[in-house]
Amino acid sequence: MTTDSNFLLHELSANAKVFEGLFEINETRQAHWKPSEDKWCLLEIACHLVDEEIFDFRTRVKTALNPEKFDFVPIVPVGWVKSKNYLSQNYEQQTRTWLEERQQSIEWLQSLKSPNWESCLVHPELGEMSAWQLLENWVAHDYIHLRQIIRTKRAYLDHIAKKDISYAGNW
Repeated sequence: MTTDSNFLLHELSANAKVFEGLFEINETRQAHWKPSEDKWCLLEIACHLVDEEIFDFRTRVKTALNPEKFDFVPIVPVGWVKSKNYLSQNYEQQTRTWLEERQQSIEWLQSLKSPNWESCLVHPELGEMSAWQLLENWVAHDYIHLRQIIRTKRAYLDHIAKKDISYAGNW
């Protein structure tokens, strides 16, 4: 791996540790609590992360690196919330599964010998996407959901707080 890819691999690995800490909850009800009807709860976020790890980013990078070997398989991440019945899943199991899948992703990425990061897949809506672009987006996707989890946990605290929490600072 190059220096740049080492940075991205480091971020994927470091992010796993951050997710692991953020996945910790004190009350089971917190996993199902939603800030509003149109927002995801922690359980839905965890299920989404599992599916994205397996069926989106790891699969897409493999496909881009080997376009002659793998076909592009369409996915419907937002639709999975209902079709895979995320709300009926076990939160602790989903968070463990995600951590295991992330470790598999990191090990696979580390095992690559001189990958052609410029190799592309053709996304039906976005056009050509290189393996490198997908790897960068994988890290960016982590950041989006780290922010989402923090916002959800902050909203939960606000929901259960007995006193005003604005002293903490502007949110």
